Formats: sequence, C-alpha cells, structure tokens
Amino acid sequence: MADFTQTSVTKTAVRELPAPIADAATFAGIIADIIANNPWGCTPYTSGGVEHAAVEKASESYTVKVNYEDEEGAVIGDAAVDCPSLSGFNAAATELQGNEALETAVGGDVVRNPDADTFNCRLKCHAANGELYYVSFTRKSVRVTSYEDDSILTTIETWADGVTALN
Repeated sequence: MADFTQTSVTKTAVRELPAPIADAATFAGIIADIIANNPWGCTPYTSGGVEHAAVEKASESYTVKVNYEDEEGAVIGDAAVDCPSLSGFNAAATELQGNEALETAVGGDVVRNPDADTFNCRLKCHAANGELYYVSFTRKSVRVTSYEDDSILTTIETWADGVTALN
C-alpha cells in the first residue's frame, strides 16, 4: 500500500480587528481599492483556458439588520436580509425601513441596527510566484488562506498596517 507524500504546506493567518469596520460603504471601499490598485503585486493568470484577473472576488455578501421596538423601546422582533452586493444591501435597508406592512405584522416601530450588519468578501489572488491564495474580509477580521510563501503574508500584513479601518 502506497503512502501519501506531502507536496506542499498551506497556511492560514488571521488578523482580528480591534474594532469592526464602521459600515458597508467603508468595507466595500477597501475591497474596491484592492481590486483597482492591486497593492499586493498579484499577477493575472490563465487556468483551463480562462483568463483571470490578478485579484478577483470569489464570493461576497452583505446582511442588513433592523429591529422592531415597542413603545418603551424594547426589541420585540427583528429582520435580516442577505444581499449579494452593496447596492442590494442599500436597497434592502431602504425597503425594510419603509415597509409598513412588515412593521404592522411584527407590531413595533422599525429601527435600523447598523451595528448588527455583517459583510464578507473572499478574494482569490494570484501571487507573482504562481501561488493561488485567498484573502477573506469580514467586518471583524481579515484571513489569509492557502498560501505557502511567507512573503505573501508579509506583503498583506504591511498593506493592512496602512489601512486605518483594519487597525
């Protein structure tokens, strides 16, 4: 019987943020800046005959949350809507806050709860050395996964040190 032979060592590292990213617009701005400016020096590549950007979104979602409060301000219900984009998130927030039928059904006044909103985005990145790795952002952390070369983490860490919302 043949044994398995280790062929690579993939790593994961996480940075827990001292404070959550303030809002969905700031979060989306960080992601857009990475894709537009490629601060990690990633390179485009071809796989299976398909051309890929140096950094591309592998997944993304935003969750908007509202509470329903009684006359004393006590929470009697809540609602959350998962959205695939920032524009969907903003539209859902507006719709939830203006939906009188839902407000009546729950029995309280709708109050936006932005501190409970969640956002996440997973970026697929191609390092100049040929490695594919992922950088996942949430409101509370940044996670680098599936990398081997420690210089990848060093580059991302140095970049993150310069982003106010991540410190």
